[in-house]
Amino acid sequence: MNADPHKLVEANPCPMSTCTAPAGSPCRTTAGKVALKYHTARFQLVPALRAELHVATPAVRHPGSLWTALPTVKPAATATPMEVRLGYARVSTRTQEIQSQIDALESSGVHRLFQERISTRVRERPEMKAALAAAREYRSLGAKVTLVVHEMKRLGRGALELLKVAEELRDAEIELEFLTGPLAGKHNPAGHGAALFAFFAAMAESERDYIRDKTLEGQETARTKGKAIGGTKVSDEDMLATALRLRDQEHLSLREIASRLVIRTGKKRGQHPAPATVMRMLREHVAQAATAESA
Repeated sequence: MNADPHKLVEANPCPMSTCTAPAGSPCRTTAGKVALKYHTARFQLVPALRAELHVATPAVRHPGSLWTALPTVKPAATATPMEVRLGYARVSTRTQEIQSQIDALESSGVHRLFQERISTRVRERPEMKAALAAAREYRSLGAKVTLVVHEMKRLGRGALELLKVAEELRDAEIELEFLTGPLAGKHNPAGHGAALFAFFAAMAESERDYIRDKTLEGQETARTKGKAIGGTKVSDEDMLATALRLRDQEHLSLREIASRLVIRTGKKRGQHPAPATVMRMLREHVAQAATAESA
């Protein structure tokens, strides 16, 4: 290790939102003291220190004393933006093996690794959220950031979820890299890799169309079999007449009308219809009346 590792660390500001020590100053605690050691997110920005588990704050910085900012270190004019590689690994069940993903990500040179075992049915993924938050923090400090994933399916469950993550990366100007699969390689949302993000959008649109078409097909099949669509089918003319009378003569709300009606057929026999069902029944009646008048 370099004889003065603290100088290498302090060449960069601390990306931790609870610290944000500027370049040239040691890290600080939430209590406003000089930290005993530098935050991991900060010293891992230095290639020579990435393998270290911790980097202690030297005595010259008086760890434990009241923190004050030291003169800011100006970066060299020829310095290039630092690159931060964040890895994300995920499996869906406890029995699935995740170590192979971790090994591949570490071999690719990631600086920080986020991993979780979480069902694909769970929409909120804490570690993915943390990875994106960290990426945005590094990006705000001027670093070039790449989110590294073993393969596309680890990034999201379906096209809609993939598009959501891709849009977040694009908005924050964060690159995306897949280690394996047909899309293996690095993709820059602002450069030639923008095609990948457009591909995700097309996939999402295709998935929405597919879901809509399958829903309509299912509804049409159900109709041909005489099944109700979108709630309880009201075919009782007495119920319709009662609903019209309660609306026009007693001026009751949909909820009040529903509480006065009783379903006489089907699985929900003996129950009150939902207000939405009553509204749909009345709308259909109005539409049918209008059609009859124009015929």
